[in-house]
Amino acid sequence: MARRKKGQPINGWLILDKPLGLTSTHALARVKRLFDAQKAGHAGTLDPLATGILPIAFGEATKTVSFAVDGKKSYAFAVRWGAETSTDDKEGAVTATSDARPTEGEIRALLPCFVGEIMQTPPAFSAVKIDGERAYDLARDGEVVVLDPRAIQIDDLRLVDMPNADTAVFEADCGKGTYVRSIARDMGRSLGCYGHVIELRRTRVGPFEEGDAWGLEELEDEAEAGRLFDTDGPLLPVEMPLRGLPELMVTPSDASKLVRGMAVLIRGRDAPVLSGLMYATCQGRIVALGEVEKGALHPIRVFNLG
Repeated sequence: MARRKKGQPINGWLILDKPLGLTSTHALARVKRLFDAQKAGHAGTLDPLATGILPIAFGEATKTVSFAVDGKKSYAFAVRWGAETSTDDKEGAVTATSDARPTEGEIRALLPCFVGEIMQTPPAFSAVKIDGERAYDLARDGEVVVLDPRAIQIDDLRLVDMPNADTAVFEADCGKGTYVRSIARDMGRSLGCYGHVIELRRTRVGPFEEGDAWGLEELEDEAEAGRLFDTDGPLLPVEMPLRGLPELMVTPSDASKLVRGMAVLIRGRDAPVLSGLMYATCQGRIVALGEVEKGALHPIRVFNLG
């Protein structure tokens, strides 16, 4: 006899405004308990030092996590000049210092060097895997961590404030795998003054922005009032990370075929020229994500939202 799963079969996205000092794993656990959800996962880890957008997927939405993780991200962050640390943020031990401080002109002249496709070495204290183990676990054990540079994409990097000679505030729009702590470290080295992150906030992940985000206290209030599952509540549709893809509306008959793993023909005059990824909906609900080939949609992922 199969064991009954704990929790409720909830499907959808919750965009959490992660508070300072909480790990992404602990934040996920708290939200999962609030919703009494059977299944949940997050899209893109935030360090305990970081705040901001942490997308959490419930149930069938976990099938779209990769699209959220691969989406563009935006950050606001403050850099303290004059010291480099072992973690590239204020939590680590100071490893190098300098009395030099950059001028606004020097910083602005440097910024174009950090825009576009560049090579970046992740921090030693990062989630990058080395022979199956996380770099931060090896670093905490006292091992010398050597990570290879890798190509990342930074679409924009802006200086927005210089509150004092020791501090500069930036905003960045970037792609998957970018480490803001590495940007701060590398800018400090290029400017000859060293630097590390002292504040970090993620303001966008793919289609999810700050306007979508809910704080833990807000969610607790909604839970107490019984409003977590209201139509204007915090849950967003399963297909949110797929909204950049074409949508195909199908009949109940074709939806039934798709969820059974069968391809369906795309009708209409544009059908022969369509290609690539597309998601199918039926009566307002997502039923499948698929690949279009030769006028037919072949399901890759199917969704059980019945």
